[in-house]
Formats: sequence, structure tokens, C-alpha cells
Amino acid sequence: MTEERLREEPVVSVDTIGEAIVVRLAGDLDLYNVEQVRAALIGAIDRSPSRLVVDLAEVEFIDSTALGALIDAHRNSSGGLYVANPQDPIRRALQISGIDRHLKVHDSVDTALSA
Repeated sequence: MTEERLREEPVVSVDTIGEAIVVRLAGDLDLYNVEQVRAALIGAIDRSPSRLVVDLAEVEFIDSTALGALIDAHRNSSGGLYVANPQDPIRRALQISGIDRHLKVHDSVDTALSA
């Protein structure tokens, strides 16, 4: 099996919940698939949600290009970008990079939606 076949699709779903949009991501988010992530985030922003929640529960790794895509989406989202469910390694990457000071990070999608 090649590495490409082993890689998960980074965008699991894009769901509308009330006036919010939840983008669920998974696997390794990196240079190889950041454009798929970026496209999903831009598509969600183009729908002008009251808030954009990015669910990272199934994300196992995130590199600087994917972190940059989150920051870009945050800057372009009129309702703000909320990050939900980051597992410990992802939460640590958000903290080390300082991005957690700019994005709203929540322990669950429900708390991100109701914040």
C-alpha cells in the first residue's frame, strides 16, 4: 500500500447547525492536503455563517501550513473561527505557536456553538 492510500481525507464533513457551520477535519493536516482544508474553510466562509467551528477531534497531526490555513480562515470569517476538540498534541501545537491566543479554543463542538 502506498502512503497516499493510507492517508485519510482531511475534510470529514461540513455541516450546517442553525446559523453556524461545523467543519470536521481528521488525520494529518499538512502541506500535502492543506489546499483541501483551505478550500473547505473558504467554502464555509463564503456561506456567511454566524460562526465557523472547526472540529479537530480526529486530527492527529497539524503542521505550520495547516495552522496558517486556520489563521487565514479566522481573519476572513465575519463570525469568527472557533476551534473545538483539539486532542493534547494538537492543543500543544496551538499553544506553542501562540495561535491559541488568537483563536477561540473549546473542548467540544457544543461549547463552541454556544459560546
